[in-house]
Order: sequence, then C-alpha cells, then structure tokens
Amino acid sequence: MSKTLVLLGAGTGLGPAIARRFGGEGFRIALVARNRGRLAALVDQLAAEGIEAAAFPADLARPAEIPVLVDGIRDRFERIDVVAYAPLDLNGFTPAADLTPVVMQQLLDLYFLTPIALVQAVLGELRDRGEGSILISQSVSATQPAPVLSGIGPAMAATRNYIQSLSAEISPHGVHAATLQIGAMIRGSAVHSALLSGALEPNTEFPEIDPADIAETLWEMHAKRDASDLQLP
Repeated sequence: MSKTLVLLGAGTGLGPAIARRFGGEGFRIALVARNRGRLAALVDQLAAEGIEAAAFPADLARPAEIPVLVDGIRDRFERIDVVAYAPLDLNGFTPAADLTPVVMQQLLDLYFLTPIALVQAVLGELRDRGEGSILISQSVSATQPAPVLSGIGPAMAATRNYIQSLSAEISPHGVHAATLQIGAMIRGSAVHSALLSGALEPNTEFPEIDPADIAETLWEMHAKRDASDLQLP
C-alpha cells in the first residue's frame, strides 16, 4: 500500500511544491485547507501529473475538529505516514504593543494548539508502525523576534519548543518530528502575491526562495531523519 502525506495548509506556493515532491516519491496526498475551489483545482493538477490526491476542506484554526478530520483522511487512505503543517494567515502579524489576549488566542489555535491536536491524532499510528514524520514549516519569526511582526512569532516559538521536546521523546520509537523556519518570501505564495500587487506594504526586505527548494528540504528532513530544527535560507 502506498504511503500517505497529510498536507495541512495546502494553499499556493509551498503547498503544491510539497505535494509534488512527496507525490514524486509515490506518496498519496491528503490536501487540507479552507478554500474548496483551490483544493479541487490542485487535486486535478496533481492527478494530471500522476499523483493521487484528495481534498479535505477544513479550518485549521479549530483544533477541536482535528480528530474528525484525521479520521476522515484515514478512512480515505487507510494510513497516515507523514504530516506536513504549513499554514500562514496574512493577518497574523501584529505589533507587540497592540497584541491582545483575544488576538493571541486565535493565533495560538492555528499555530500551536492545532499542531498539538494533530500529534495526538496521528502519533499512535506512527509509533505503532515505527516510522513516519511530523514536519512543521513556519516563519523565522519563531526564532528571530522583530518589531511590528509579533503575534505569529510567539505562537510559532511555542510550537518549535513543543516539537523539539516531542522529537526527543519519539525518535527512539522510529518517528521523526522537526521544525523548519523560513526566513524568505516564498515565490507564488499569497504573501508574495500581495507584495507584488501592492496590497501589502513590506516594512523590511526579505530574500525570495523557490518553494521547490523548501519542499526538497522537507523531503530530506523526512528521508534522512538527521535534523529536527533547520532554518532557510
């Protein structure tokens, strides 16, 4: 039976690149995001490339719904082997001075509590099988705080701390957990498109990175299992 990648945050830019990289290795792809139309289009694109995929529309800011989501994916594909979590909310960056508990709770749901819910939903299967990976892609603000770019950073920093602790606990059971901090603008992403259109005004200069390069790094992190925390570029 072919292995299955669960790709959460399958938007533009990075999501399709991850799907194609793992799909090229024979993985079937469970695509999770809110936009049903975009998911359906990506399923068709992948099918045309010989990659089996299915769409699972869901709001990742609702951690309580993750167990049902994972059960649905498991019903469709029978097994889960790799989880790749890579959502990004364009409205997530907030000046630290303006950050409120209400805003922070929303960010914690998406970037911290949902990853925890995912681990709880898939870890038993991976540990029983003695293999698999949990890969979290996030902003470099998790490790490098910056003015007016708070909010996301603290939530992702908590996730990084959690995943590193988890990695040490589950690696003896054959399961790999890792975080990848991205310090560049991902070509083709929603943020990149907003910058190019002028809809988003940058307050600092970011290098650009090809999403295929990030996808390759994530594949290597899964396949080689020799890194639990990396940064690009």
